[in-house]
Amino acid sequence: MKYLHNRIKGYTLGSLPEAPVAELETLSRRTAEEGMVLLKNEHNVLPLLAGERVSLFGRAQVEYYKSGTGSGGKVNVTHVTNILDSLRGEHPEISVNEDLAKVYADWLLEHPFDRGDGWAKEPWCQIEMPLTDDLVAAAANVSDKAVVIIGRTAGEDKDNSATRGSWYLTEEEETMLRLVTKYFDRVAVVLNVGNIIDSEWIEAFGVDSVLIGWQGGMCGGAATADILCGTVNPSGKLSDTLARIEDYPANGYFGDAVRNVYAEDIYVGYRYFETFAPEKVLYPFGFGLSYTTFETKVKRVSMNVENDHAVTATVQVTNVGDRAGKEIVQIYLGAPQGKLGKPEKVLTAFAKTPLLAPGESETMRITFRVEEFASYDDSGVTGHKSCYVLEAGQYLIYVGTDVRSAEAYAAFSLEEKVVEVCHEALSPVHPFKRMRPDADGNLTYEDVPTRTYDLAQRMIDNRPVEYPFTGDKGIKLVDVRDGKATMEDFIAQFTDSELLEICRGEGMSSPKVTPGTGGCLGGVTDGLIAHGVPIACVTDGPSGLRMESGLKATSMPNGTLMACTWNLPLIEELFVLEGVEMTAYKIDALLGPGINIHRHPLNGRNFEYFSEDPYLTGTMAAAQCRGTDRVGVTCTIKHFCANSQEWHRGDSDSVFSERAAREIYLKPFEIAVKCSDVRSIMTSYNLVNAIHAASNYDLNTTILRNEWGYDGFVMTDWWAQMNEEGGKSSPYNLSLMIRAQNDVFMVDNCSANRADDGQKALDEGRLTRGEAQRCAMNLCRYLMHTHAMERFLANGSRYENQEPVDVSKMKRLTVEPIDPKHNKKFVITAPKNGRYAFVIDYHANASVLAQIPIAIQQGPHRVGFVTATGTDNAPAQLVTAGALTKGEGEIRIICNHSSLIVDSLTVYSE
Repeated sequence: MKYLHNRIKGYTLGSLPEAPVAELETLSRRTAEEGMVLLKNEHNVLPLLAGERVSLFGRAQVEYYKSGTGSGGKVNVTHVTNILDSLRGEHPEISVNEDLAKVYADWLLEHPFDRGDGWAKEPWCQIEMPLTDDLVAAAANVSDKAVVIIGRTAGEDKDNSATRGSWYLTEEEETMLRLVTKYFDRVAVVLNVGNIIDSEWIEAFGVDSVLIGWQGGMCGGAATADILCGTVNPSGKLSDTLARIEDYPANGYFGDAVRNVYAEDIYVGYRYFETFAPEKVLYPFGFGLSYTTFETKVKRVSMNVENDHAVTATVQVTNVGDRAGKEIVQIYLGAPQGKLGKPEKVLTAFAKTPLLAPGESETMRITFRVEEFASYDDSGVTGHKSCYVLEAGQYLIYVGTDVRSAEAYAAFSLEEKVVEVCHEALSPVHPFKRMRPDADGNLTYEDVPTRTYDLAQRMIDNRPVEYPFTGDKGIKLVDVRDGKATMEDFIAQFTDSELLEICRGEGMSSPKVTPGTGGCLGGVTDGLIAHGVPIACVTDGPSGLRMESGLKATSMPNGTLMACTWNLPLIEELFVLEGVEMTAYKIDALLGPGINIHRHPLNGRNFEYFSEDPYLTGTMAAAQCRGTDRVGVTCTIKHFCANSQEWHRGDSDSVFSERAAREIYLKPFEIAVKCSDVRSIMTSYNLVNAIHAASNYDLNTTILRNEWGYDGFVMTDWWAQMNEEGGKSSPYNLSLMIRAQNDVFMVDNCSANRADDGQKALDEGRLTRGEAQRCAMNLCRYLMHTHAMERFLANGSRYENQEPVDVSKMKRLTVEPIDPKHNKKFVITAPKNGRYAFVIDYHANASVLAQIPIAIQQGPHRVGFVTATGTDNAPAQLVTAGALTKGEGEIRIICNHSSLIVDSLTVYSE
């Protein structure tokens, strides 16, 4: 492997910019523009034309949602553009109704944005300003058009619901639409949403134009204004099918706190609708309009049988309209029903044209291999159990601009072929029935095959080689990287304790890495540092860098919007720049993208994820991973696998067939692993067929490592639980995680005694040194080719961001509490500008696994940052350091975790 920091031309270690702010913002804005989807545009209401007078309705015109909530949305930014100000500032050719804007501004002062009560307690929408007939009629008298903006958010730890203000419009929003469509002849609606919501209202209110603007990041408001005014022609396509909530195939099987049965099997999204219920579709998968018109001609479709049945479609796209624009060509495969049963169509390839001027054409050659879309036989009905099989019969090649419009342009008759022989793995233990077509193509159900092998024996039979303990031979990790020693000889030096230590990551906001980031892993203890193991920094997330210390980063568009661009080169280039920003902040692994399938529209985290389709999802993920890899940092694809709901996400069991796993829920991860240099994967919280993902051997070893050939490392999600089948779930089951080859538990306080079962399991033989060594080697193979390794070798320090604090040689200062009741504000006189030590005595009514970020602030400036752990109300102490400015002033301890109580603050001067 090449040294990663040399992969991108023009950027080498030590020559990186502070952060590619302007470039990344510019490309984020372009991405937001390309991912917005024009659903409807009758009477040419959009784009807004020069000289037109426009009234804006809805508070989201000002309070733009840049992203959803939770770890995937917590990005500190310098600014967020909104739609109103972007129209005013960048599109002066449009006349905004300022009288109406003033009414909204005054009302918003009296009705500020409701941020809720913290994590997962935010409202998914805000109350709307009540409208009256007089107000709307007056606006209509001075305006040519109306634009209504409807906002929604969603996020981690809390699902959406089929209620008003979430999936459905609120009564106030319906009243707004009713009045605006009553008085205005031409009305456009913009949906500033993270994921799809109900769309039945579009026809019910007779709205002329609908633009799904999604959540476009910090530049999303400006991007929306560009689309509205026609500066940019919309070119996004839906990554999901729009239908009524009750018509989605998973609707009756979603949201259980204990067990979710995936009875729809492989018939997710359009696979279900196009096969069984095409009449129930409101807007089809892959659909999206433009301000111009395109003509698509299929010139030729051919198949190379000797090259994995490679199909090449030659397609000419011509812009026959009067505006420049882009079109997306989509290729679908229709396989014979055979003995397994197949969806009507499956997406197999796509390509987006460059910007075509009126009259301009582009001829594209789009290729895919049929064998990559073989069906998985988990029952043996074809005679080939646990194999990917192309069944004999006629294969149709469809070409179009969405799944519904795609027409059959070629047919090829193939003989039966076994494409790949696999192991039975990840099969269910609970019997259930799944959907499939009968002989006439009607929906029926069949029994799902359950597990037939002994998982415990499989794990024993495949235990890795153990390398005898040698003691310290002076071999450092850099020696392995440089070919002077083997990884096995290096790891043989580790004691049992050190092997367990390297399997525990630390965070959140560890002072050992960039302040406020999600955590760190690798050289988290003195012993590991002595072996030359660097410490790598990881942080959220899919749409930008989360840094709780207040450091600013770029908020990019959300995952669903990115998928709706259908533009893989654009997404790869976006993540090249994201990789540069990561490197500037000394962050080695981004905790994203999230690539779980949109199984059901109410999953609160869908905004982070891409699509209902595994191929679109997997190729988008691979593009992001290739982008960051070009800069020498890595994406962490997550949540492996089937994190299909947030309600009881750590307790619910995702119960699906082996076929559904292989063709739908694992497929995006497989594509990303095989089509990019993925080196970091995060497992999910949920159980997967009765075993938590973090301790699931078949998931992490049988399939990921043995079948796909993955050679990176795997981490848990933060404070994940582990179990063995039928056993108790606990975050302390470290041995089960290691046996499964999930390499790192996140997160821990690695400087404290750990209460997990690692050492006991080693002593009792339930865990072998070989299994622990295997995980250690997986992580070290990753670490030795990171910027973290280069920084470690360059600075030679213990940790990059914190020197040890010794208060015994410092002078204690007088600190007076301002409010003894809350004890988080203090008055101090700093004798000089310089470095100071802060000793915080506290207790916290939270478990020892909880990690609580604390900021120390002098006036408006944050001067220190440290992480507390929960103490179960026992007293504890923290020591950290920061720079104070000379003079008397207020020191504040800022902590958003209500369980933490500061008992006292002591400050020392050097």
